[in-house]
Amino acid sequence: QVQLVESGGGLVQAGESLRLSCAASGRTVSGYVMGWFRQAPGKEREFVASIGLSGYSTSYEDSVKGRFTISRDNAKNMVYLQMNSLKPEDTAVYYCNTRGGTINWGQGTQVTVSS
Repeated sequence: QVQLVESGGGLVQAGESLRLSCAASGRTVSGYVMGWFRQAPGKEREFVASIGLSGYSTSYEDSVKGRFTISRDNAKNMVYLQMNSLKPEDTAVYYCNTRGGTINWGQGTQVTVSS
């Protein structure tokens, strides 16, 4: 059974950067398209970005294109999300999972962007 642990969130000002990490344990996730998702207060969880098996194919939600970069290290069983030029509307709890959300969701990591 795969467990996912997200980390790297925090409180930052608009325009600053954060790098989120997702550590998978229990089984390798190298065979999955992985993704980052976020859930803001009072809203449903939404897709943010995904990355293919080899790391070369990526996809982003329109509002984060050009600001966020997803990457993965299959040897370390890790997935990352580099977030630059953060905006207050990026405030949310961020989660990683397979693109289809097939693994039990972790606790997420809180990102708060002040204006």
